[in-house]
Amino acid sequence: MTATHTLESAAPLETRQFLLAVRRLADTLSYGTDHSPFRGSGHEYVQSRAYQPGDPVKSIDWRVTARTGRPHVKDYEAPKRMPVYLFIDTSASMTVSSRPLSKYAWAVHIAGGLAFACLDRVSPVGVIGAGERPLHLRPSLSRLQIMEWLHRLRHYRLDESTTLAARVTEMAALLPQRALFIILSDLHDPAAPAALRLAAQRHEVIALQLRDPAEDRLVGTGFFHAREAETGTAFVSRGSSGTTTQPAIAAELRKGGVDHLVLPTDRPIAAPLREFLQSRGGLHRKAR
Repeated sequence: MTATHTLESAAPLETRQFLLAVRRLADTLSYGTDHSPFRGSGHEYVQSRAYQPGDPVKSIDWRVTARTGRPHVKDYEAPKRMPVYLFIDTSASMTVSSRPLSKYAWAVHIAGGLAFACLDRVSPVGVIGAGERPLHLRPSLSRLQIMEWLHRLRHYRLDESTTLAARVTEMAALLPQRALFIILSDLHDPAAPAALRLAAQRHEVIALQLRDPAEDRLVGTGFFHAREAETGTAFVSRGSSGTTTQPAIAAELRKGGVDHLVLPTDRPIAAPLREFLQSRGGLHRKAR
């Protein structure tokens, strides 16, 4: 029988407190970071055309009217709503933690805040599980569905392997229109950076890498006995030199046009995440 654990065992937040915390994060991320095409009237100018009876007077293009001597009006179109896909790594390595809140707990918290912030901008949100569990929510504007998958994600397993690279590659190829991929993972899947770079050729990709402080303390520790979190396999290894792994991941993602942010689990996340979104132009950039 597979053991099932809940985030409540690691985070002393009741469901109502958790949802309030998620809503608070969404408000923090929304404030001052919205530079998306949804600002202002929510419409973009396309062209001017000859006036037709029934056109609103406020749409008259006075400049073209003066130049041509005939009344013209401005045509607008609603901007395309770019769907947002949250890829949440539910694999075992995300649940291993040296802190009260694991990488997985933070990922669920951040995913909820981002989802509500996107819904505030009328951007449909979908959810893809990047573990072995079947978790696939098609893009929706339903807050009720967001609440439902948040509740589901608060339960996790300790034996899942990561499928991040496979899920990102699959979705990038299937989607007919440009989308925003937001990755919430520790990026322990060695194939993930290459998959994210490939996806960034067709879509916007943000990689939010959760990192436990214990992972940094393993640098230069010499030989040690350990057990792989996702397979249970025992092994002997040595601490990384710290000169290639994490910097190499960052360099590969940056080179591929992936916006990348490392979020340590022992530090506040709201301020650096908001600053990161603000620096890249909000949750969305204008469609290219």
